[in-house]
Amino acid sequence: MTGRYILAIDQGGSGSRAVIYDDEGQVRGYGYRAVGRVSPQPGWVEQRPALVARSVAIAINEALAKAGARGRDLLACGITSQRDTVFAWHARTGRPIGNAITWQDLRAAPLVAALDETPLAPQRRERLGQFPGAYAGAMHMAWRMQHDAAFRRAAERGELRVSLAAGWIVQALGRPAEHALDHSLLQAMTVYDPRRRALWDEWIDALRIPRAALPVARSTIHHFGELHLDGAAVPVLAMMTDQQAALFGYDCRLPGQAVATHGTASFVNVVAGSVAPPQGICKTYLAWELDGMPTYAMEADMTTTGAAANWLREIGLVSRVADLDRQARQVSNSGGVVFVPALNGLGVPSEDRSARGAIFGLALGVKVGHIARAFYESIGFQLFDILATMRSEAGLSITELRVGGGLAASDLACQIQADLSGVTLVRARDTETTARGVALLAGIGAGVWSLTSLPELIDDNAVRFTPAITDEERVVRHARWQQAVDRAKGWVK
Repeated sequence: MTGRYILAIDQGGSGSRAVIYDDEGQVRGYGYRAVGRVSPQPGWVEQRPALVARSVAIAINEALAKAGARGRDLLACGITSQRDTVFAWHARTGRPIGNAITWQDLRAAPLVAALDETPLAPQRRERLGQFPGAYAGAMHMAWRMQHDAAFRRAAERGELRVSLAAGWIVQALGRPAEHALDHSLLQAMTVYDPRRRALWDEWIDALRIPRAALPVARSTIHHFGELHLDGAAVPVLAMMTDQQAALFGYDCRLPGQAVATHGTASFVNVVAGSVAPPQGICKTYLAWELDGMPTYAMEADMTTTGAAANWLREIGLVSRVADLDRQARQVSNSGGVVFVPALNGLGVPSEDRSARGAIFGLALGVKVGHIARAFYESIGFQLFDILATMRSEAGLSITELRVGGGLAASDLACQIQADLSGVTLVRARDTETTARGVALLAGIGAGVWSLTSLPELIDDNAVRFTPAITDEERVVRHARWQQAVDRAKGWVK
């Protein structure tokens, strides 16, 4: 099938994935390479640009080998990447300028607080589609303009270029057609107004970020440049953010269709339609633009899920994360235990980053299984709260939730999530939906598919989990959860 493969690159905070698809949308090759982080001092978390690019190259080579393919067999490439982690390089040489500050970094917190007193403060959430906290790319760039001499010199000379990992990959492993990102990725740098579909100039000026260093906005399907792979120039025909790529890849394209992706943190995304919903607590993303038509999505996060599972392993509750499932199956309920996994705060709807994790209801007779089951229940309770918030803010009907990510592999976890959220969960056989989403879009750009002829993901192999408890029981159990959440709030003063 020479020349009919599509390469998808999914560059995340923990590692880089490369997936090769055939023209029927089936996976033919997969590669993965972990990416480390460096912490120069407490609260600082960075990534080395050269190592990120190298991880992508290694993942691509592994995927090609497994597919039995060469660079010349790739018809097109799509790239999706982590958000907020901004990479910088010299326009003339292409060499990186320092390390990228990641979304986990807290150094910009004082700058965020200082901006609370400016005239732009009340407009931030509505103009950017989200509140730009210390994690935000714009805050990182503003901090570097003040404290990073090399970054500032390049800006003053007009030689600075900044982008997210997707743009850096094309720069490092190929040749950009121009300095550009799609709308969703540019918005993820927290400098772009998704409703007006333009950079927010007053905000950029207030942060003293040079506009010339920023990418221009392009449609999701666009010729962004090419990657030089195995002696071949492979066109990059699609780009988008990771969570929105997962939404598209899980065949969610109509208003009310939603997906929950469980990773280090968990994210819920729901399609809102061609008009942006009113801005509330949930983030509003211009998820993708096709043929000039925008599609907006609402997003909410659970700050700690997979990371909480790892923490339970680190403190010795279980020897492996996989053992949580075995332990949780040994009991029929949580024994009155409620686990609030706010290890770095609470997301929607509490929006309390000063909250901290807590386990309530401990008594003699409580076993590891009760705590493991309470952890699974915490995900279901948070889904209930998030979906209720989304319905309230946008008037959407959300009756089904498609799930993916590590914690979605457990049948028990999925059933508990369905019971406590009150909606049916659907888990497809292929859960690499982030890569799949950008691969489908690149395939449209290459003429392999049209928007109406895309391969379907949800088939007879999909597993459905329907709620198995009454509404009355759900209300009672949620009230106890809310009591625990209220006690966990405001812990850090």
